[in-house]
Amino acid sequence: MENTLIEVQNLKKYFETPGGSCKAVNGVDLKIKQGETFGLVGESGCGKSTLVRTILKLIEPTSGKIYLNGEDITGYEKEQLRELRKRMSLVFQDPHSSLNPRMTVFDILSRPFKIHKLTNSNEETMIEIVKLLKLMGMQPEHMIRFPHELSGGQKQRIGVARALAVKPEIIFLDEPTSALDVSVQTKILKLLEKTKKLRDLTYFYISHDINLIRVVSDRIGVMYLGKIVEIGKADSIYDNPKHPYTKGLFASVPEPDPDKKIEGEPLTGEVPSPVNPPKGCNFSPRCPYADDKCREVEPELQYLSDGRRVACHKDNLEQYNLL
Repeated sequence: MENTLIEVQNLKKYFETPGGSCKAVNGVDLKIKQGETFGLVGESGCGKSTLVRTILKLIEPTSGKIYLNGEDITGYEKEQLRELRKRMSLVFQDPHSSLNPRMTVFDILSRPFKIHKLTNSNEETMIEIVKLLKLMGMQPEHMIRFPHELSGGQKQRIGVARALAVKPEIIFLDEPTSALDVSVQTKILKLLEKTKKLRDLTYFYISHDINLIRVVSDRIGVMYLGKIVEIGKADSIYDNPKHPYTKGLFASVPEPDPDKKIEGEPLTGEVPSPVNPPKGCNFSPRCPYADDKCREVEPELQYLSDGRRVACHKDNLEQYNLL
């Protein structure tokens, strides 16, 4: 667990718009350890998916560094990226749109083997595909089916199988269960956990479903307007969130208990535009504890005694008993 698999340093991704630069990812520092499950949460539009796609080099970063096993992959070109694709995989959010409707399951799953020359014959490819299907709890006869002949859960299993085909070191999961029924979600999550142990994988989940991230993650990061505001062990953050945004985010999640009162202040106000983020702390316009320092000086991620890091001015944390 001590080995760092992925490290990003001051990573930024800006998109040019008629109104100016949209700061989708605005200076993220992050380390993912070998063998862990890391979860990233935040409201829709905070930059989670853009961060993952930038780390995967599906889109080019504006600035910053990306390291895989200590190797700088920031400037990788086409042929180097082809090799990189075997080490990092992505499971897309919507299984209905991420599979080619004109291809059979065999065609879909054979593509990684052919592109990366992982097998020497169609027979060998078929053997590997059968292994993947069995790992996913599916049958060999599913190979001849088209996506429209599969259920939502089966489609997502094919998406996971496709990501596993190249035997990656890390799999990024972009809200992998959000388009599925609750009963199917549980099966997919159990399948992913089983596969992680069998293949000794590292997972990077992104979601706005806080309860899901709580269940699956060893560590979590909380993202707001392109920045990480709190990061640490999942249990510590859920039991005692420190950043005002984290507290508000968790307070906005209802619990299925009619007798339990909602604790904490839910989030109020609107998320500022990433084209024109606030001066100082991004969360200051919505923060009940913000003062002049918050509105002028941007807080840095600082270590607390329990090992987590929080981007909030320390005097505020102490003054409002958030420490």
